[in-house]
Amino acid sequence: MFSRKMMLGVTVIFSLLVAAAVCLAFTLLTKEDALKEVFWSGAEIEKETVELTGETLEKITSRLGGSLVYYQEGSESERVAGTTTVDFYFAKKDGQRRGVAIIDVEPGKWGPVEFITAMTVDGIVKNVRVMAYQEQRGQPIARLAFVNQYQGKSSNSTLQVGKDIVGISGATISSRCATFAVRKALVIYEEVFLKKKGG
Repeated sequence: MFSRKMMLGVTVIFSLLVAAAVCLAFTLLTKEDALKEVFWSGAEIEKETVELTGETLEKITSRLGGSLVYYQEGSESERVAGTTTVDFYFAKKDGQRRGVAIIDVEPGKWGPVEFITAMTVDGIVKNVRVMAYQEQRGQPIARLAFVNQYQGKSSNSTLQVGKDIVGISGATISSRCATFAVRKALVIYEEVFLKKKGG
């Protein structure tokens, strides 16, 4: 009888802990809100979906260190699918593409983190925002003081925490996760659009 009550108690506590962990998932911006925030008011958004294949996929993967997803030692995040389908959100003005954004999900310390990286059509970062996260100590990566560091960066930038990006104390995995998401957006856009345009 005692062990049955004990098991029931343990089950209830475990359920509460799981519920608490789920409650730590925060959605900061919907896709629509994120696109409005990273582009100018009244921008016309045109979505173009591209499947990464063949030599293009190989080049992107190679430039990103061998994977489309950045798993770090110490991360307790659930697995994130490294999808090869990418949605490019082009912001248009007067019928011309003036900017582009990519939404990406990367594993943070405690769970997946969703980012939007907006760039000029020449591949320079204009804005980065955290759309959703499950971090316990990594929330500061959503602050403008952190994400604004990426403004003006390109695929030629170092983009490394501790070098050209100041990480957040106690949230190193989250800081690196964000930096990888930005580098990934730059590399994918360059390989899919800029190199083909230039070549």
